Amino acid sequence: MDKLTLKTEKRGVFGKSLGEARKKGKLPCVLYGAKQESTPLFVDLGEFKKVWKKAGESAVIKLSLSTSSIDSLIYDVQTDPVSKEPVHADFYAVDMTKKTTAVVPLEFVGEAQAIKLGGTLVKVIHEVEVEALPLDLPHSLEADVSVLKTVSDKILIKDIKAPAGVEFLAEPEEMVAFVEEVKEEAVPEEERTIEDIEAVSEKGVKEEEEEEGGELT
Repeated sequence: MDKLTLKTEKRGVFGKSLGEARKKGKLPCVLYGAKQESTPLFVDLGEFKKVWKKAGESAVIKLSLSTSSIDSLIYDVQTDPVSKEPVHADFYAVDMTKKTTAVVPLEFVGEAQAIKLGGTLVKVIHEVEVEALPLDLPHSLEADVSVLKTVSDKILIKDIKAPAGVEFLAEPEEMVAFVEEVKEEAVPEEERTIEDIEAVSEKGVKEEEEEEGGELT
């Protein structure tokens, strides 16, 4: 993926004072890295959401500062618990010549025969940590569920194809997904109280008495 660009401006306000800036559509953020001094910034909220949707946490973003530009990854995004709108973001400055780690989401594709036969797909993980040069980091990785033919089949990390230059940091045998057999729920027997049992017994005795009385007439 080509680099995405995001304009920034220096931020001199913090804490509760950020409320007014957020109302004006500014997103507080911070840029830091191994060789990058922590720098508080603002980015346009609307532009950030567009870039975040395309980049996720594994695509390189070129942050435009006042006198320079820095290659970075979105390291963390804090969102409002109600509106789910971003309220703060962390950017991590990367060295384009050195490998870095990132968490890449898994995209489950294909159709599993085992599901058509009545099984249920269980996704154990939804993302995986990888290591690669910044420009080699994938936006997502595909997990093909069509290999799941029976309920005994499963997908492991080693079954996912990694692009050239990308290395998984998870164990090869780590479970990604499997198909679970759907078991029919046993219908619980109707609970019977002592009163119910006594009522049935009394009914039986009464019926016997009526039959005996009928035979005598």
